[in-house]
Amino acid sequence: MNLTKKQANKLVTGCIDNNRKAQEELYKLFYADMLRVCINYLPDREMAKEAFNTGFLKVFQSIKNFDTEKGELGGWIRKIMIFTSIDKCRSELKFNHLLITDRDDDEFFISPDILEKLFFDDILKEIRTLPLATQTVFNLSVLDGFSHKEIAAQLNISEGTSRWHLSEAKKQLKGLLETSAKGAGRQAERSGKTK
Repeated sequence: MNLTKKQANKLVTGCIDNNRKAQEELYKLFYADMLRVCINYLPDREMAKEAFNTGFLKVFQSIKNFDTEKGELGGWIRKIMIFTSIDKCRSELKFNHLLITDRDDDEFFISPDILEKLFFDDILKEIRTLPLATQTVFNLSVLDGFSHKEIAAQLNISEGTSRWHLSEAKKQLKGLLETSAKGAGRQAERSGKTK
């Protein structure tokens, strides 16, 4: 959600002044996108809704610290939602403190012809099948661009453990997506034959 600086300033000022209309407008404006962020990190919708509501409480409590000159309001709220989601699922996560040896990422390469056969929802469904710890590291790294150092600090794990989970996610996803793509290809062939 891209707001002009003027729109963002108006919303921020209204929220700082405890203006209920401004708070409601901010909430409604970012509801769908930020709930989706929470859903990406949490295994069930109820936990995601809880994290979302906790995150918005944090937004309203700390909005006086937001500076429209230094950042974009949506990006600032997104970070709060990510960190709140991580806090929410920390107790659920069971990280193995493993070290990964250097592996060549090419062995986990997914060819474009496989990805072309899948929709985003298919890919997201497969990401959801990963163990929660592995899924969280994958989301932070691939979807949100966090470094292994940042992931390690957020999840209280070593950088090596973060690398292992990312590598494991890529390895598992490669197999899952290849299987899904084959199924999608067979389905497309059947649909073509019936016409």
